Amino acid sequence: MHCSNKFIRFVIIGLIASGFARTLAADDPALPKACIDGTGPGWRQLDEADFVNVNCDESTWKWQDRVAHCTGQPVGVIRSVKPVKNLELVVQWRHLRSAGNSGVFLWASEASLKALKPGGLPHGIEVQVLDTGYTEQYEKQTGKKADWFTTHGDVFPVGATKMKPFPPVAPDGQRSFPSKQLSRGVGEWNHYYIRAINGEVRLWVNGEEVSGGTQCEPSSGYLCLESEGSPVEFRELRIRELP
Repeated sequence: MHCSNKFIRFVIIGLIASGFARTLAADDPALPKACIDGTGPGWRQLDEADFVNVNCDESTWKWQDRVAHCTGQPVGVIRSVKPVKNLELVVQWRHLRSAGNSGVFLWASEASLKALKPGGLPHGIEVQVLDTGYTEQYEKQTGKKADWFTTHGDVFPVGATKMKPFPPVAPDGQRSFPSKQLSRGVGEWNHYYIRAINGEVRLWVNGEEVSGGTQCEPSSGYLCLESEGSPVEFRELRIRELP
């Protein structure tokens, strides 16, 4: 095959430019990744008026300037005003104490929410919001290896809910473990983009897809934010409901 000198020069310049871009990305880990920010047609902001208290105290959740401040006490949830089937969700979160625990519930069933007692959690798909310090705390307190959970975006069914997890999978076969460790530690904001469509859930952590599952039952229900023992904040909650 005959290649002109002009074409060869073009290819060489392209390879040099590509290598330079990769070098920049490697040298600067703070370079922004492609994150869906929840703006554009169909997206809307979620605020205090979009949630109802289920089994928390009146003082557990406070909203200020569209930031949800949660004390973590007692364990419980707030839920969306109405159920949702297919959706995209963007949420930023940060823990205010090391080893903090929280979560976002998708498709929580109405029956489990109605029967929820103080300190209980609903049946649904949980997208875990766990501080990176939780692993050290768990292993120190129990003397056991933390091999059944991670702190980087586990997705799993709770209660009677069913889900076929995407690999890698936890030893019990229920949890989808994240393929990468991308969560930031206490006091730092993390970005979740969640897509839940036709019984399939996919999670992106700080710009990269890491975990999820399919064949979820039920595949419609309420969106919940979880209080679980430690102060946590949520901001930039945005949703796009899909057909």
